[in-house]
Amino acid sequence: MTGTGVLPDHQIAALLDTGAIACDRPPVEGQIQPASLDLRLGTTAYRVRASFLAGHGQRVIDRLADFEMHRVDLSNGAVLEKGCVYLIPLMERLDMPDGVTAVANAKSSTGRLDLLTRVIADGGTEFDRIPAGYQGPIYAEVCPRSFSVLVRPGMRLNQIRFRRGQAILTDAELTALHQETGLVTGEPVIGDGLGFSVDLQPEDGDLVGFRAKPHTGVIDLDRLGHYTPGEFWEDIRTREGRIILDPGAFYILVSREAVHIPPDYAAEMAPFLAMVGEFRVHYAGFFDPGFGHDAAGGAGSRGVLEVRCHEAPFVLEHGQTVGRLVYERMSARPEVLYGAGIKSNYQGQGLKLSKHFRSA
Repeated sequence: MTGTGVLPDHQIAALLDTGAIACDRPPVEGQIQPASLDLRLGTTAYRVRASFLAGHGQRVIDRLADFEMHRVDLSNGAVLEKGCVYLIPLMERLDMPDGVTAVANAKSSTGRLDLLTRVIADGGTEFDRIPAGYQGPIYAEVCPRSFSVLVRPGMRLNQIRFRRGQAILTDAELTALHQETGLVTGEPVIGDGLGFSVDLQPEDGDLVGFRAKPHTGVIDLDRLGHYTPGEFWEDIRTREGRIILDPGAFYILVSREAVHIPPDYAAEMAPFLAMVGEFRVHYAGFFDPGFGHDAAGGAGSRGVLEVRCHEAPFVLEHGQTVGRLVYERMSARPEVLYGAGIKSNYQGQGLKLSKHFRSA
């Protein structure tokens, strides 16, 4: 395994073959994505009093004794309740090669349900970060924030990406790549990544987003295309090009720009600036190589934004920059691209809820 950058599908498969990634159960079809590996929930969830990190030299299982309230057997399915924090051992275990680090993130559908989902590891001092040489178990911390959810062993809420060295594009390299391939529609905003803004003036109609309802039923994560959106979401409509975000509320919005990830690159969503307003784009995850690459004749796919307002009501306006995409080189081109030969739920997307909801 050579080359600097994000490891593609066939190199992740090699990590599984060599035991650098070990699994309690054999990997399943679709678990390996073009530039990441889906992580699977184990059989037990620990209800804990608070979120925590293991800390230097300490094991998660030892710290768990300080915070555990009770255990939930997931074998036959169990509800993780809104507002509660759970720690769930994952089916995957890592024996990281020298020079290879990993970063985890929530999957797109997880973020769109407002499930705060992070990975922790023994000795960890940061969420979602695994150092080179790490040997040991990994755990998912799950906190449903808008909806209670029904989960089972093997469900995939997180994904993990492996890197050899660092291959983040500089602003100059990003500018050159945009000129070559067209990374975004419109004039690019480049500064420590590629900026993107919010669309509050749709071409058709006045629907600009959705706001999670505060008191709803349980969502079974295995039921796809099952739920009626109106039972869980309120439509957000405007013809003024602006909305007021309510403190504590969770919104699904969409980017004004269509985004393109070329086959030899991957990208990660990151916050723009903390000073732009009293809200956060609840950035769920990774953009795989090929995202938007063949959608609408190569015009890209829009990014769905998971937004939570904080302490004060905030006016969000059309075209306001709300986040950025950090592009990285792949160490090699994936054998299969996003949207080509694999089930890719969000290729060519616009404003769209998670795959659990019926389309309008």
